[in-house]
Amino acid sequence: MKDTFTRRNALRASAGAALIAGPGAHAAGTAWPVREGETTPKLCLGVPLQIEEARLRHLSQIGVGYALSGGPPIPWREEELRAHRERFRAHGLELCNLMIHGFPNTIYGRPGRDEEIEKVVQSIRAAGAAGLPVVEYNFYAHRLVEGYYEEKGRAGSGLTAFTYSRVKDLPPLPGIGAHSLEDQWKNITYFLKAVVPVAEKAGVRLALHPNDPPAPLSRGSGQIMSTLAGWKRLISIVDSPANGITYDCGVTRELGEDPVEVARYFGSRDRINHAHYRNVRLRKPYEDYTEVWLDEGEVDMFAVMRELVRLKYPRYLYPEHPRAIDLDRACSSAKPYYPGGGSVASEVYNVAYARAMLQAALSQ
Repeated sequence: MKDTFTRRNALRASAGAALIAGPGAHAAGTAWPVREGETTPKLCLGVPLQIEEARLRHLSQIGVGYALSGGPPIPWREEELRAHRERFRAHGLELCNLMIHGFPNTIYGRPGRDEEIEKVVQSIRAAGAAGLPVVEYNFYAHRLVEGYYEEKGRAGSGLTAFTYSRVKDLPPLPGIGAHSLEDQWKNITYFLKAVVPVAEKAGVRLALHPNDPPAPLSRGSGQIMSTLAGWKRLISIVDSPANGITYDCGVTRELGEDPVEVARYFGSRDRINHAHYRNVRLRKPYEDYTEVWLDEGEVDMFAVMRELVRLKYPRYLYPEHPRAIDLDRACSSAKPYYPGGGSVASEVYNVAYARAMLQAALSQ
């Protein structure tokens, strides 16, 4: 039957042309559905490395193609990492990021750090040889999770609140002690100068997660990644794309900063090596806030996604910290890491929300 011209057909044609011309068009002649490409963010979820097969299928079923996890004990071995990646790939998933840990003497500046750093170096080389693109890490003397508590959200769902005044006077823990801010900067500098050149050669990007919560002190210890100035200082220590951050729009707002401007600063310098996607309501920068549902906080989540797309950020975006809902509480035996945290069902909500934001941003 011959097509006839209608206003609806004209609108459809113009919309299709806009999509094809825009950043969301990856295949010639295909405008919809918009998919991730080489120069777009890619949605991922965090899962245990020894995850069961059914859970891997679940990620693929909800449209997630990438996964991250905590890494094995250091030093990592290439063949072990390849085996993990092949197991994930069998279910349509790319294992894209492993968190490296196991170097406390390096963080505290104690004897034995050189031996630890050598194990990290070996692990980075193994990651590069196995094709793992990102290695994430933390660098704090203590994480002040004691300040988290559950706050009731809409219809009784669980939110995660933090108030520094509840925990600011907690003493240092035995075996850890208190570490000054400048000592922590000295320790991270020593570490980065040893490992970043190795990461460059291995083709691996290192991503340091911000301090979260970003309290001024954590049981007496300074926190190098608890301010925007600290984030900027970090990437200046060794000027390399391999020395980057995990950009977290939620933590950015916890600092009282503009998440879009901060994304632009680090993204334009190619220093966002991983990204987290979550929302908060802020009462006092650094000290008093609540992590909320993605659609109800102070962060303009679409503006953040649109900026990452504009920057052609090509790596991984994790819609993290799902909120606690009754369905998860009734069906999941897993205990959340933080009060007010959710599990599989609310994680599906996070992925769907982030997917909609990504497709909308790519379609502009």
